[in-house]
Amino acid sequence: MRTGLTLEGLTKTYPTPDGSSRFVVMQDFTLTLQPGEFVCLVGHSGCGKSTALSIAAGLNTADAGFVTVNGVVVDGPGLDRGVVFQAPCLLPWLSALDNVRLAIDQAKPKLPKKERIALAAGYLEKVGLGDSAHVKPSELSQGMQQRVGIARAFALAPRVLLLDEPFGMLDSLTRVELQEVLLHLWRAERTTALMVTHDVDEALFLADRIALMTNGPDARLGAVLTVPFSRPRERHDVMGHPKFFELREEIMTFLETHAHATVPAEPEAVAV
Repeated sequence: MRTGLTLEGLTKTYPTPDGSSRFVVMQDFTLTLQPGEFVCLVGHSGCGKSTALSIAAGLNTADAGFVTVNGVVVDGPGLDRGVVFQAPCLLPWLSALDNVRLAIDQAKPKLPKKERIALAAGYLEKVGLGDSAHVKPSELSQGMQQRVGIARAFALAPRVLLLDEPFGMLDSLTRVELQEVLLHLWRAERTTALMVTHDVDEALFLADRIALMTNGPDARLGAVLTVPFSRPRERHDVMGHPKFFELREEIMTFLETHAHATVPAEPEAVAV
């Protein structure tokens, strides 16, 4: 059976400054996402979370292991994967609309121009920027720029969405707003999603499962927790659920105390 995204046995090393040996960032990292599943990858800085994501995006290569999208091995960047980085990475000379349309032009070149423009405008509308379509990135706040980045990633209609701490540079209020925007779009399209985050509460609100990485160097997958909150989700329901703080404490304890734990059996999901 084909899966949405598989990271199989990934190992990544870099040479030490003196060139005498190799520094092992990540060792034998394996994680499988089912089609339409949302998984958050959580761990301390330096444990290889972003490295794993960049290998999945085809922007980096592993020393061992491989990545597949719907059963096809990844051998470089591709339009089957939409990527949202911590920084929006918009082209400054293009408007918000044209930044989104650029992705659509690549993914759907045979679509008539008017339809590509309408599609780009539609995704900007979905992220709350319908009135800012012709504004350039320099005139947008950082949060608004990230909305453009999210719209551009979804506009590709990718098989997999990869998000590398997309809200890490935003203030808490904007972060909460964009979590809602992301969840709304994901719920509508159910794209397989892997998101790196340091924010445990964010992971609990967004994810179906949370994958915890051990501390680096030589980081591995240490635990995978099923998030039991039913969908669609409302923040107050999640925060008020009796399992929320129990899971939060379990994750925090893992991050504080575990170095190389083995992956436990996943707990049964409990509906809200």
